[in-house]
Parts: sequence; structure tokens; C-alpha cells
Amino acid sequence: MTGDDAETGTDADPATDAETESEGSEPAGDDAGDGAEVSDVLPRPDDPLAEAVETALAGRSAVVAVGVPIRLLPSVLAARERSSGPPWRVACRPGVVDALSRALVLGSAVAEAVETDEIRVRTGDPLGHGTGGTLFASPDRADAVVGPRGDRTLATTADAGSDAVDGDAEAVDGARATAESRFDAATPETVGMPSRTRLLAAAREALDDRFADDLESLLAALDPGEFGRTTRPSDRTLLVALAARHDHLFRDLRTWVGTDGVGIAPAQEFTGDRQALVNRGLIESVKVPMGPGRPMLRLRAVDDALLRARPEEVPDVLEGRFALPTDADGRVRDDARRGERRPVWERRRW
Repeated sequence: MTGDDAETGTDADPATDAETESEGSEPAGDDAGDGAEVSDVLPRPDDPLAEAVETALAGRSAVVAVGVPIRLLPSVLAARERSSGPPWRVACRPGVVDALSRALVLGSAVAEAVETDEIRVRTGDPLGHGTGGTLFASPDRADAVVGPRGDRTLATTADAGSDAVDGDAEAVDGARATAESRFDAATPETVGMPSRTRLLAAAREALDDRFADDLESLLAALDPGEFGRTTRPSDRTLLVALAARHDHLFRDLRTWVGTDGVGIAPAQEFTGDRQALVNRGLIESVKVPMGPGRPMLRLRAVDDALLRARPEEVPDVLEGRFALPTDADGRVRDDARRGERRPVWERRRW
């Protein structure tokens, strides 16, 4: 396989892609870039291509990855954690790095890898017919994503000194030259989400160790794409609920997350999430001080399940409550709370 061959067949015709997606044979986000949120693509259980990419990259050194979509970014990170050597160079599809700024789990993980110089991230060329395909290259091996949408596979070429049956050093050199050229032409970008180290250190300073410990456990337990900016409940909802478990002031939480803090999201965006949690009976907002002076809101968890849950169980509590039907005011309907079982005094007598 030559350097050009490494990209041949990596992209289906756009018209075919649109038709395939409309038939529902492949989840949205197979080639996700512009306009796609991480939560639109992930989590994606039982993904053979993602598993193949992680397996192929783990243990390799000096990897250059180009045309990387959201779908495969977690696999690249997981493989990098199992590898050593100089920083990996990763050029993502357009829109991917921007989407990371609104993805708490994956965005903070990528930012951590960048901050520790494990990877270097850029935005590369857009996906088009015959261009922008996904290619991974290292000194002794090249892997390209090939095949039509809905049936992507990983094609591998290795040099004669490797374990591959059909070694081709010239093809590997050509593929690596192609990958390096595409990475060099890509645009350096900053991940908008803070790294996990910075996120947790600022949480300990602005809030307390208990909140930071809960958040650390959650980030380790959640899959990429869970509790994104556009999911319901969202990442903001999750952070407000965590703060309420420890009776923090709403002002302190917003100071930590806002643009003057770690910059997860604008502080004013958290008001709706706070009210949604109040409406569903999970937390309450207590005005303090009660006497003269400008009042502030203290967040307080009032739901036993939320209070008693281990940090990694909090997402299940929130998702369960948000799945219940609500009335016009956004409050959980009484019949939903008791499973439509009426109390004895309301039952009809025969």
C-alpha cells in the first residue's frame, strides 16, 4: 500500500453517506466534524472500529493521526495511555476541537493529555471525496480507515521488519509522509475545556475537597458523551447537583465554572439547570442570609437518593428523575411520583 493508497477508499460519496444515514444503518456521527456535538456521537457501545483502532495504536511510538473524527478520539486517547515516547500528533476533523469545549468528560481528558504533552492537537482538512480520510502512521506501520459508511474497517500496512506477513517499507514511508504533511498543514487549536488537573485544583480552592473528590470519581466513571452540553440532564445539571450534595452557595459554584473561573460554561447558563433540579424535587435553593443584606442562594439536596448515592451513582439518580413526566410548570407530576397509585382515601369505594 502506497502513501496515496493509505487514503484510497476512506471516504464514501457524500450522497451515498446521506442515503445510508437516512436508512438508519449507521448512527449519526460516523464522520462527525462540523456541527456535531460529542454527545451526538458518543457513547457508542460495541464499536468494532473503535476497538480496532485502540488495539492497533496501543504500544506504538511517534504516532501521527490525521482526519480523526469524534467517534475515534477516545480510542486514540486510550491507546496513548498505553504507550510511551514523544507526543502523538493528532489532526482532528473540523469542528471536533470546538465540540470538546462543550464536552466535560472527553474535553477535560483531551485537555489533560495536551497539558501533559502526551498529544498535540490540530484541526485538519474537511472530509470530502478522496480527501480528509482517517490515517494513523508511525515509523513501522500505517493504518487507514476504509470502506463505505456503515461498514468502516481498519486496513494495515507494516514494513518488512515487523510481524506483518506482507511487509512494505516503502508504503509505510509514503503513508507517514502523507500523514505528516497533512498534520503540518493543519491549524493549531486550543481545547476550550480545562484539563482535569486544573478543573479539580480550582474546585478544591473555590468549593471544597468533598466536591472535588465527587467530581474526580464521576469523571473517571462516565463514558465520553454522557452528560454533554445538549443532553438532558446536562453537564451543568450534574455540577449543580454535586454542589447541592455539599450545601454550597450557588454563587461559589458559578464563580468556579464561569468565564472568570475554569471556563466550563457561562455562569448565567446554570440558572435553568438549578431550577430544573428544584422542580423535580431533588434540591432546594435556600436564601441566605435571612435578614438584611443582599440574599444569596445556598444549594441543598433534599432527595434521599441523591444524598445517599455514591458519586458514580449520581448520574443514575438524575436520569431516573428527569425521565419522569412533568406538568406545564416543569414539576414532576404527582401520578408519576407514586407510579399512578392513588392513596387509599382517594380510591373509589364499591
